[in-house]
Amino acid sequence: MIRVFVAGACGKMGLETVKTILDQKDMKLVGASDIKNQGTDLGEILGMTPLGIQITGQLSSDLLKKLAVDIMVDFTNPQSVFTNAKEAIEAGTVPVIGATGLDDQEIAELEDLAKENSTGVFIAPNFALGAILMMKFAREAAKYFSHVDIIEYHHDNKLDAPSGTALKTAEMISEIRKPLTQGHPNEYEKIPGARGGNFNGIHIHSVRLPGMIAHQEVIYGGDGQTLTIRHDTYTRETFMPGVMLAIRKAYKLKDFIIGLENFLD
Repeated sequence: MIRVFVAGACGKMGLETVKTILDQKDMKLVGASDIKNQGTDLGEILGMTPLGIQITGQLSSDLLKKLAVDIMVDFTNPQSVFTNAKEAIEAGTVPVIGATGLDDQEIAELEDLAKENSTGVFIAPNFALGAILMMKFAREAAKYFSHVDIIEYHHDNKLDAPSGTALKTAEMISEIRKPLTQGHPNEYEKIPGARGGNFNGIHIHSVRLPGMIAHQEVIYGGDGQTLTIRHDTYTRETFMPGVMLAIRKAYKLKDFIIGLENFLD
């Protein structure tokens, strides 16, 4: 039985994860944390009978050890995810990180800490299986097209831009595509940022609007043609098969892994 703790349990992704874990025969939800609803039984938040799991505030390695947690799923925010991951590693708990916002320095520090503690870490820019395929297809297309823009669309409450998925996509494309300056050599922006962020010459545009969840398109341009690779997420249930796969694959993990594609057959 995989003992799971969910950080950010009262957020939209956290609540969906909690509900899905409760339906799994090989998992047991043993704890939850959030800055909201501290001291409240998690069952009340879900509109169920009490589960005997009170929502805690600040996550600590002592709490994770006390609960003998195998996997800590993190759907918090950029301000908390790094600290939570360190606490999990120090407790010998494998963090499965869905929250975005970690920078390169923080990722490197977590990798070093994981090695010191012989504990695995899994970071997922995206848990939707269709999004993983979108990134793989985009990488394949980079063999044949060099001019590319990425447009990602998210709800207006998302804190970071660009999204982790967009950055991961740009990294995967850059494994194939050589750095290239796109557009007219003398172009200029009348409004700063009009051409989007720049990653190795790839322009990334972030849209934040109500009514959206998570969407991305990768647009390639060539002589007389364009190729668009797009993925759309319409409900947060979309992410749950990927989250459950990550929990199962990360159980007793000893490696540092980024990207759900590493767990696909």
